[in-house]
Amino acid sequence: MAAKTEKESLRILLIGGGGREHALAWKLSQSTRVKTIFCAPGNGATGKLCKAFNVPDLFPDQHADLLVFATESNIDLVVVGPEVPLVAGIVDVFESHGIQCFGPKAAARMEGSKTFAKDFMARHHIPTARYRNFSDYAEARKHLESVDYRVVLKADGLAAGKGVILPSSDSRQQMYDALRATMVDEQFGSAGREVVIEEYLEGQELSFLSFVDGYTIKSLVPAQDHKQIFDNDRGPNTGGMGCYAPTPIASEKLVEEVHRTILQPTIDGMRKERMPFEGLLFTGIMVTKAGPKVLEYNVRFGDPETQTLLPLMDGDLAEIMLACTNGYLDTIDVKCKPGICVTVVAAAGGYPGSYNKGDTITIDAEAYGVQDTHIFHAGTSLASDVLRTAGGRVISATAVAPDLETALLKAYNTMSKIHFEGMHYRKDIAHRALSHHSISASNHERPEVPLTYASAGVSIDAGTELVNRIKSLAVSTRQFGTKSTLGGFGGQVDLAAAGYEQSPIISSGVDGVGTKSRLAIRMNKHDTIGIDLVAMVANDILTEGAEPLWLMDTINLHKLDMEIGVSIVEGVANGCIQANCNLAGGETAELGDIIKENHYILDASCSGALRKGRKPLPWKDDMKKGDVLLGLTSSGPHSNGYSLIQKIIERSELPYFSPAPWEPSTSVGLSLLTPTKIYVASLLALFEKDLVKGAAHITGGGLVENVPRILPKGLRAEVEAKSWNVPEVFRWLKKEGNVEKEEMARVFNMGIGMVLIVAEGHVSEVTKILEEKGEKAVRVGGLVGREEGEVGCVIQDIEVWDQ
Repeated sequence: MAAKTEKESLRILLIGGGGREHALAWKLSQSTRVKTIFCAPGNGATGKLCKAFNVPDLFPDQHADLLVFATESNIDLVVVGPEVPLVAGIVDVFESHGIQCFGPKAAARMEGSKTFAKDFMARHHIPTARYRNFSDYAEARKHLESVDYRVVLKADGLAAGKGVILPSSDSRQQMYDALRATMVDEQFGSAGREVVIEEYLEGQELSFLSFVDGYTIKSLVPAQDHKQIFDNDRGPNTGGMGCYAPTPIASEKLVEEVHRTILQPTIDGMRKERMPFEGLLFTGIMVTKAGPKVLEYNVRFGDPETQTLLPLMDGDLAEIMLACTNGYLDTIDVKCKPGICVTVVAAAGGYPGSYNKGDTITIDAEAYGVQDTHIFHAGTSLASDVLRTAGGRVISATAVAPDLETALLKAYNTMSKIHFEGMHYRKDIAHRALSHHSISASNHERPEVPLTYASAGVSIDAGTELVNRIKSLAVSTRQFGTKSTLGGFGGQVDLAAAGYEQSPIISSGVDGVGTKSRLAIRMNKHDTIGIDLVAMVANDILTEGAEPLWLMDTINLHKLDMEIGVSIVEGVANGCIQANCNLAGGETAELGDIIKENHYILDASCSGALRKGRKPLPWKDDMKKGDVLLGLTSSGPHSNGYSLIQKIIERSELPYFSPAPWEPSTSVGLSLLTPTKIYVASLLALFEKDLVKGAAHITGGGLVENVPRILPKGLRAEVEAKSWNVPEVFRWLKKEGNVEKEEMARVFNMGIGMVLIVAEGHVSEVTKILEEKGEKAVRVGGLVGREEGEVGCVIQDIEVWDQ
C-alpha cells in the first residue's frame, strides 16, 4: 500500500497496552500527520491522550479480529508493541490485506528463537559470547559439567523477559537446578524445550534501539536499563525496573564501533538470508574489556527504554515509521534533544512472581503539569473513573533534565506522589552512571607491554595533571606571610610577615570528613565535601582562640578520577576562602585495593596562631556559675553521624534523589550534603574584643560530649532543649530511625554547631556582633556547679524532641 501524502491524516492501530504502548501513543499523538490512534486494548491512561481511543476488547493475540477492526476502521498504519504477535507473524496478516504494518516479518525470528539468533551471529561473525544450543537435557547437563567458566542459561523461546537465568555466583548446582526447571519441569513452557548455554559476560549493558528499513539504520541514543527487581542488581530478572539515557559509557567511538561491527552486519546478514528487517531493532549489548558483544536481539521497542528514549527524540515518530515501512529512512533525520532522561518503574507487590490485581491507584494532583515529567501507565485499568492495578509492572515516572541528578530528583519526586497497595520500585536507578567509573570503550585491546605503575592502578601523569589544574585554586587562598607552591615538598609561613612580630602561640588540628564522603560519591556531587573538610579542622582550632592560617589536605582514593579530584579541591579552596586561610598543599594518593573502588578518604591538618597578647581558649579559670551558653546554629548534621543517617535512609527505602521530607524543595541526598558551617569570621570578631571564655565545636559526641571538654572540674553545662527549634531533618531522622533522644544528643549537633561561653554582661554585645556577621545565636543554657561524679553536660526537657 502506498504511503499517504503529508497532507493526509493517518489512522493508526496501536497494538498493546503496556508502558511502552502508552509512550508510543503519546509520541504519535504529537505528529501532525496523525489523526486518530486506536489502542488495542490500551490501558488506564492511553484513552485519555489527545487523538487516542481505547479498544478494550481487542487483544494482541486476536489476529483475525484485529484485521477486521483495521479494515472496517480504515486503518493506514498498524504499530505492534509486544513481541508475541510479531513473532507469530501478525505483520504478514496485515500486509497481505494491503495495510501497512510497522514491524518485521520473517526477521521476527531473531527474538522468537535465541538458538536461531546465536547461530545467526556465528554465521555472520557478529561478536557475542561463546555458546552451545541444546534440545536434549542430558547433553545440556553434560556440557554444564564440562565448562570451566561461568555461564548463563537462556530459554530458546519467548518468556516475557524472564527466560534468562543469571547465576548469583559461580554455582554449578544453581545452574543444574535452573536447567532442570527449564527443560524438564518446563518452567517457561515450550519456550524452554531448547536452551542456550553461553559464557557469562562481565561489563555494563547498553540498549540500542534502531529504526531500520532493510538497508538504513538510524539509532536513538544508547540507554541502560535495570532488569533485576531489587536495588544493587539483586533478585530475579524482570521486564525492566528503570532506565536512563544517554549513558556515560556510550562514547562516540563506542557507538560507531557498535554500528560497524554489530548493527550493520546484522541488518546486512538478515537481508542476505532473505528476511530483511523493517521496523525497530532493539539490540542488547554488553560492553566488555574485549569490546562490545551482543547479548540478544529484540524486534520491537523496549520497555522501559521506550518511555525513556521517546521524550528525548526530536522528530515525528509517525513519519519515521512510514519511512521504515516504505524504504526511505535514508531521507529522514532521527535526532535526539540534549539532556538526560530517567524512568523509574513501580511494580505490584510480589512481582515478578504472583501479585495482586485490582488495587486502587491514587496519584496526587501535584504529580501532573511538571515540565518535562511524564507518568506512563503499564498495568493499569480505568473503570468508573477508578484507576486500578492490572499487571506486574504497573506505572512509571519519567523525567528529562539537563543533568542526571536533576532528572532523578524529578522522576523520584513524581513517583513519591503515586500510591497503591504493595507498591515497589528501585531506589538506585542510574547507580552505574553515578559511580562515575565505567568501562572505557577505547580500552578494549590488551597490548603486550611491560607492567608499569599505571598498569598497577597508579597514574603519575594523572597526579601531575591534577596538581597543574588545582594550582590556581591554592593560589587564590594565599595570605600574607605564607609561601608555598603546590607540587613542592612543603610550605612555610613567615609569622612576622603575617603580623606576628613576637613569638605567637601556634595551634594545629587534624580531622577528616568520614562517611559523608560516601553520600557525595552516591550523589556524584563532590564540590562541597571539601568545604566540610576545611570546616572540621578550622572550627576545631577556633576553639583554641586561634586564627586559621594554613591547611594541608590528603585525598586517598582507589584510583584518581581527574574531574572528581578537581571538584573536591574546588570545595577545599572555597572552604579556605571562607576560613581566611591558605591551602598550602596536600597529598593525593592512589591506594588501589586498599580503598574500595570508586571511594575516597579525605583528611586535613590546619594550623593557626593567636595574635600577640591573646590568651588561648578555653579560659577555664575565668568561668563561673551563671555564665551563659550561646549556641550558634548549624546548617544541618554538618559532618557527623552519617553512618547512622545512611542506615536510617536505607531502612526507610527513601531514594536519595526523592524530595527530602524535611526540605521538599531539594532531594534527600543534596540536603544531606549541605556543607558544614565555618564560623571563623564570626568568632574572630569576638576574639578581638575578648568576649568569649570558651568555644566548643559540636561534632561527634554531640552537645553532651563536646561542651564538657572546655569546662573546669567544678562546673557543668545545663542546656535547655526548649530554647531553640530543632531542625526538621533531626526530627525526621529520630522518628524514622526510632532513635532514642539520648542517642540523638550523643551523635548529632541537633541544630547547634558551636557553643560559646560568655559572661552574662557580654551577652547583648556578643549577640549583636554575631548578628552583624550574619550569624544566628541562641541562648541555650548556662553554667552551674558540678559535684564529684556528676556529668559535665545535662540537657533539660529533652522530651520536647519527641514531640
